[in-house]
Amino acid sequence: MYNLTDISVIKKIAAKNGFSFSKSLGQNFITNPEVCPEIVRQSGIDGESGVIEIGPGIGVLTREIALKAKKTVALELDTRLMPVLKDTLSDFDNITVLNADIMKTDIKRLIDENFSDCRDVHVCANLPYYITSPIIMLLLESRLPFKAITVMVQKEAGERLCARVGTRNAGAVSVAVNYYSNAEELFFVPRTSFMPPPKVDSEVIKLTIREKKEFTPTDENFFFKVVKASFSQRRKTARNCISSFFAVPKETVDKALTEAGLDLNVRAETLSMREMYTLSEELYKVIPHN
Repeated sequence: MYNLTDISVIKKIAAKNGFSFSKSLGQNFITNPEVCPEIVRQSGIDGESGVIEIGPGIGVLTREIALKAKKTVALELDTRLMPVLKDTLSDFDNITVLNADIMKTDIKRLIDENFSDCRDVHVCANLPYYITSPIIMLLLESRLPFKAITVMVQKEAGERLCARVGTRNAGAVSVAVNYYSNAEELFFVPRTSFMPPPKVDSEVIKLTIREKKEFTPTDENFFFKVVKASFSQRRKTARNCISSFFAVPKETVDKALTEAGLDLNVRAETLSMREMYTLSEELYKVIPHN
């Protein structure tokens, strides 16, 4: 069995299969042997779990997942890595590797076809930095029966995704993540843990999907429009942002803010989840919507 965190082994496997790293695909392979076992340990994956992995690379995390999970389906976008993965994962019979783009994959069908005999389904991945938020929002908004999403991301992105709503680091994506899940930062991963080393550090985060949402908006789409509007210009008040976004008079927004018990000059980053929800409900009453 290959030692897939050994740099010399990685280079030999790459040379054997005519593979070279792609900067455009954000390919940085893990060489710290402690990282992947710890990701799987803290993910909650066990012998009854089905796991979707996104971007397996040469398979270092895939193998750790397969040692724990009942079944693993790994989606790899880079066609050049398919023969590499066939080689490095040949010792396992519970891994299916698909040459596929997660953003274009019918995830429900994938789950139905592969995990019908699994107790729960997890997502576990070392995500490419350039597409972290779109992938996470795709998974959360899919409303599919995931137990948890445990991923390694750029440290700055992880802090933003997991930021407590109502704090300076929070943004629209923080609200969305909090709406669908309980988010937590698990552990730090320095840039020296990769080959080639990226220019930034990483961290592993876990999003445990809420079985029951804390708040239920009258119109969920409208709620997220309000969130987007509120954070659209961070240096401006929520009042100005919402007025501009929805093209309504500031007096209309003032009425909603007052009914929600909020200061007219409040900024979105200071609003708690409950306050954001309450403001959205009051705006729903006074702003025309389809």
